[in-house]
Amino acid sequence: MKTAVYPDPRQARRFHFTDCGYDALTGVAHLGYRFDEGPELVETITFPHAPWPPDASRQAAFQRALELLHAIAGVSYYKAGLAPEIRFGHPEAVAGLGGFLQELYVQGLAEFAHLNNLDVAARVNFPQRDAPVFSARARSLLLPSRALVAMGGGKDSLVGLDLMRRAGFEVMPICVGRSGLISETVRATGLPLIRIGRELAPELSVLNAAGAWNGHVPVTAINSAILLCAAVLYGFSYVVFSNERSADEVTLTRPDGAPVNHQYSKSSAFEASFRRVIAERVSADVEYFSILRPFSELGIVRRFSEMSDFHFVYSSCNRNFHLAGPRVEGRWCRDCPKCRFAALSLALFLSPAEVSAIQGADLLDDPGQADGFRALCGLGRDKPFECVGEIGECRAALGALGVNDAWRGHAVILELLPELAGWEVPTLQCLLRPGGEHFIPEAVAAGLQAARIFDARD
Repeated sequence: MKTAVYPDPRQARRFHFTDCGYDALTGVAHLGYRFDEGPELVETITFPHAPWPPDASRQAAFQRALELLHAIAGVSYYKAGLAPEIRFGHPEAVAGLGGFLQELYVQGLAEFAHLNNLDVAARVNFPQRDAPVFSARARSLLLPSRALVAMGGGKDSLVGLDLMRRAGFEVMPICVGRSGLISETVRATGLPLIRIGRELAPELSVLNAAGAWNGHVPVTAINSAILLCAAVLYGFSYVVFSNERSADEVTLTRPDGAPVNHQYSKSSAFEASFRRVIAERVSADVEYFSILRPFSELGIVRRFSEMSDFHFVYSSCNRNFHLAGPRVEGRWCRDCPKCRFAALSLALFLSPAEVSAIQGADLLDDPGQADGFRALCGLGRDKPFECVGEIGECRAALGALGVNDAWRGHAVILELLPELAGWEVPTLQCLLRPGGEHFIPEAVAAGLQAARIFDARD
């Protein structure tokens, strides 16, 4: 059998979005891409037990949502070669989306560009075409007032799910991928789980192994588009993520002044842009928003610290969550920025014994972890490229633990506390107070206020 030979995508002149389609009988969507005249790269998305909408308006809305997903998910393939020319097999499907996609690809690949020393902004060139006139704003899809809640296996999605339930809404947990840990976490809530299958084109790993550009992509943007499709198929009016206001902090600023935010697709900027695109192209009846946008990471951890039923089934360690499966035994690797931030933030509200029981070790009493915590606090180190709290939050937590009898004698606290002198440290009271701009719909905000959680209408 002859082995296929794939061209080097870094030498490609054109990147093609070939086609996308959906088989209503199997629930499988196909997303196709190609470099120059090379083999087609086909990604599949499987929506289990998904009914095909009987009405023409929802069918049309799903097609537009699928075209949007096709354009967004292409970032995983485009970044392998960064071809200077981008073409669409059906350009009318993405007319008017050039500005949105340009921003998403440039900002979503900013970390990838920084680490690979590439000027992605100079390479990304989406065609700019006037948008067709859609009647989506006027069209009613008659979607039930219920919520798909994205689950990631960590504390944020558990708190977000809890808030939506307390606000009085029918909720359905949903995830993308095969993570067993997410299944265990959702099982603890007593709710069923919709699991969307996502299979990357197998040729992508071949290209990566052959030296294609590789690195971080805006996964939350891709998952957001997948869940938008799911909402139209299954009949949900709310697509709910649990992205906090801390996601807006840039990870670093390049010497040329360009921001690099590891969490761009979790940011309020992306949320605002994606909401606008949904309303203009799919339907204004689908509300995409983050239920946790008014909260800091520490504010979320404070709520989660009271949810003791979930302390031993969740994990914030990203080595558990990969499309190919977990890369760590147990729930915590105990040697990454996510594990360290979990230890630092949980310590504000739990005892050393309780935090050690959750993570399986006391990271704050391990001198070998000090430099990792130093980076979290921005004490002469860059913030890690991870979904962790703001530098100010970490400094505030460190300072508070330094005057906490249960924690102040721990090795990391003793070593780093003197280094806080001379750095700006915000007050915990301000950090723990909900507030700021958000896109929580009025009906949800009213439910939160009625449940005496907080008044999101302020």
